[in-house]
Amino acid sequence: MHKEVKILDLIRIGEKLISKSKINKAIEDILIARQSGFSQSEVAKKMGIDRSFISRIESLGELRKGKSIGLIGFPILNVEELKEVAEKEGVDFVLLMNDRERWEFIYRKSGIELLNEIMEIISKVRSLDAVIILGSDQRIRLFRALLDNEVVAVEIGKSPMKEDVYFNKEELRTLIKNLKEA
Repeated sequence: MHKEVKILDLIRIGEKLISKSKINKAIEDILIARQSGFSQSEVAKKMGIDRSFISRIESLGELRKGKSIGLIGFPILNVEELKEVAEKEGVDFVLLMNDRERWEFIYRKSGIELLNEIMEIISKVRSLDAVIILGSDQRIRLFRALLDNEVVAVEIGKSPMKEDVYFNKEELRTLIKNLKEA
């Protein structure tokens, strides 16, 4: 099989002809291996490079250090506003729904589809260091029982909740920042 190389992909540095796509592919392979759990030393050995080079690549792309944080909340009135804050603050997992969306989430799936999706969500959330829960008293108790990571619970009402609740975006921002610093 013949791989086509675009002229724009190639650059000349002195006597060397360099392929930018080859460099990008190598970096992507390094990051995938690291994300999969391999140590810097293991990846360096596999790729035939120095471990310190991998460390420098990771430093170049690092957005933040610290806890991995999740945000779960329903029924929320200002979903988009809170999602925007969570994204800007670097929250790793966000699941926010208004009342209509949460009922659609339940009724649009078969029993097995719903169970599988809930199990997948629980698995993702359990892998985080901390989770902010915006929910009813009953949902908060349930999440605390299911999760063994740090749970920061904010009760926004008593069960059963039937109306969307507005949550102050600055209060959310403060919660996230406090969790990062803890």
